[in-house]
Amino acid sequence: MLQIEIRDKACRGCRFCVDTCPTDVLVFDDATQKALVKEVDDCIGCLSCGFICPSGAITHSGHHVVKNFYRNIYFSRRMEKFL
Repeated sequence: MLQIEIRDKACRGCRFCVDTCPTDVLVFDDATQKALVKEVDDCIGCLSCGFICPSGAITHSGHHVVKNFYRNIYFSRRMEKFL
């Protein structure tokens, strides 16, 4: 089962994850000025929110890994000289 965790102390409230999510899984809580997971069942597992988060506050677990679909930072850094 897919799970998304947003570490409260790491979230800066930038809203990048909320704006990036194609299925509106995340919402911005005006009271806490932090992002929250609204409905994890709507997540398609694109991992865009975790990729764009500047503070690395978002982690995913339980997703089905499909090579070349997910953004692998280590792989991207190795390949950037060819791009």
